[in-house]
Amino acid sequence: MSRRTFRGGALAGIALLLFALTSELYHITDVVGVGVSTTYILVAAGTVLAATVVARLLRPRAAFVLTLLILLGGFAAYFFSLPAGQRAVFSLDRVLADVVALLTGLSVLRLAQADVWALAATPAPVFFTWYLALRRRYVAAATVGGATLGLLVLTGDAGPLTTLAGVVGVAGAVALGTLEARGGVSAQLDTFAIVVAAMIIASASLSVVPGGAAQPLLPDTNTPTSEQNLVQSNDQVNIEGSIRLSPKVRFSVESAEPRYWRTGVYDRYTGSGWVRSESDTRAYDGRLESGPGDRRELTQRVTARTQLESLPAAADPVELRGSPANDALVTEQGTLRVGGSLRENESYTVVSELPQYTPEQLRRSGDDYPNDVSGRYLQLPDSTSDRLRERTANVTEGEENAYDKAVAIEEHLESTKEYSLTVEEPSGDVADTFLFEMEAGYCTYYASTMAVMLRSEGIPARMVTGYTPGQRVSQNEWVVRGLNAHAWVEVYFPEVGWVQFDPTPSSPRQSAEDVRLESARQSNESGVDTGNSSTGEWTPTPTDTPAETDANTTTTSTSADIDGPQAQQSGANASVPGGAVSGLGENQTFSPTTNTSGGTGEGDSGDGLPSRESIGVGLAALVGLAAGARRTGVSTRAYRSVWVRVQGRRQTPERDTERAFERLEYLLSRQYRPRRPGETPRRYLRSLSRLGLDERALSVGEAYERARYGSGVSRDEADSAIETVDALVRRSTPVLGRFRS
Repeated sequence: MSRRTFRGGALAGIALLLFALTSELYHITDVVGVGVSTTYILVAAGTVLAATVVARLLRPRAAFVLTLLILLGGFAAYFFSLPAGQRAVFSLDRVLADVVALLTGLSVLRLAQADVWALAATPAPVFFTWYLALRRRYVAAATVGGATLGLLVLTGDAGPLTTLAGVVGVAGAVALGTLEARGGVSAQLDTFAIVVAAMIIASASLSVVPGGAAQPLLPDTNTPTSEQNLVQSNDQVNIEGSIRLSPKVRFSVESAEPRYWRTGVYDRYTGSGWVRSESDTRAYDGRLESGPGDRRELTQRVTARTQLESLPAAADPVELRGSPANDALVTEQGTLRVGGSLRENESYTVVSELPQYTPEQLRRSGDDYPNDVSGRYLQLPDSTSDRLRERTANVTEGEENAYDKAVAIEEHLESTKEYSLTVEEPSGDVADTFLFEMEAGYCTYYASTMAVMLRSEGIPARMVTGYTPGQRVSQNEWVVRGLNAHAWVEVYFPEVGWVQFDPTPSSPRQSAEDVRLESARQSNESGVDTGNSSTGEWTPTPTDTPAETDANTTTTSTSADIDGPQAQQSGANASVPGGAVSGLGENQTFSPTTNTSGGTGEGDSGDGLPSRESIGVGLAALVGLAAGARRTGVSTRAYRSVWVRVQGRRQTPERDTERAFERLEYLLSRQYRPRRPGETPRRYLRSLSRLGLDERALSVGEAYERARYGSGVSRDEADSAIETVDALVRRSTPVLGRFRS
């Protein structure tokens, strides 16, 4: 095998590495930028072209200096793209803190102007990596490109497939580059193919970086719980495939009414999940600001029943009391976080201000959105499909305001999709896939799709995570379990603020939770109940006097107020499908969970075609097996075993006779010895006659001589030679198996 072939393979490895690197950075520009993804393609392609030209002109030292200048220029452009307020607080300590954060898991998607960061970060490593590869410095090229891709692995932005492609590219460039320098042979190429295939298969079931964001390609039997998927994700939520329920009690809430207990708000949709952009959090230092419009206070006392990492509270929290307030953190979206962790049986009190509105008020709210709301909560990836936008327009056709459009989308998803907890993880855009290709899903699918559809109509929306109210155990107390983890949507209305909508069907979700909880109780699992929660849902004593209500208050005076699809709601929000209490299903226990009961919607169970990841791993395994078979001679022996038994398609008598003799010669080489160089067919067969060669073989040799060197043979003579060899092969088959090629 020529050195040129190995050089081409080494360059192909570097090209694969650069493709993996740039595809992840391109994804960032696609998610964040508006039209920036096209610019990114031009920048990346121009950089490769420039490196190709410069590789012929500059020595490595000069190219290194040029790379540093490109890097400094790129990040100078990023710095000046930041808002003036952020540039004002720029310092070396802040830069170092950001670098450490990136190296320890801060997603690039959470950075301000992440699209500009991706554009700034591309030219320098791409230029120097391709320059070094063209100069035949493959190890150095792989080091530069691999280190840059490694940064994206550490930040969690590099997916498993691109990470694996980068690893294979590095291995290919180094190995084939070494073979080029030392003069490789085809056997070494087989060994390389075997090693790469083994790497791919191993990476399919193991994370590339332990503890990092990369996930196995092959199914994992330890599917995440709803809490791991949502509440414990903190700054990023990736849409998973199947997930499971955790029936353990997490906390209890004393409150005058049930609410959704919010823990996280996410603004940036990535196509595969959600990110809370901009990582700034501040220490809680007193009363927080609430949203616009009329508000009323709701006080909640939350007691942890296990260690908690978040501070669940009804939206919007404005005041925190108790020891957790000493080190609590506040995100830019106004959610509360624990500075350390909330210990078991530790309590805190939180005061929330609930928005007050009527459907008519929401219809009249208009679309005069604040700049910070429209700038952040209308973002969609550039790759968002036209068919999603068209479907949304059809669903909302005839609706003239944001409220009625939100209700239409909410009802469309509830009525057209089934609820299932066992689904295959989408390989493309989650909202698009769920809307057009999936029959069922759980809350993150519903919430993501509704938020994306709203944004496509120019309506600010965001995904919110937390817990549903839980099990009511007394008039003013609720027990909340892990299976109550949930995701829903908040929509912004001017002069009102963020209003809650929940497109996930409640009844099938509740059925799955009830079955899981009952199973846990029957199995005597620990931590499933606390206090009197094992006695079932609390029901107040009926009275003949109906509860009095106030126009600006939402109250819950009987179990019927929160149980069942016909929940009786009072107050200003009573008729609002997306209002503060509306959407609460039976028993108020909502969560995205794995269908362990098997009775909550069949949906997409993953029984269709295998995923692209599985196909890729399968192809890698086939390549590795083929290379191994070739390296060990198994493939040659298998081919020869078939070849010697089958004459093949008939051609001319002469060619058929020659083919028959070739088969005979191979057979004899296995039984006796190969024909020596310069030894004629006649001398070869006569020498074997003294060793017991079947006399019929001599007639085949004679026919071969006439066909090859004489006047030719007839069709009957050719057929006779073929039949003779077939008979000798059949008789010698047991012997053939003992010989190795």
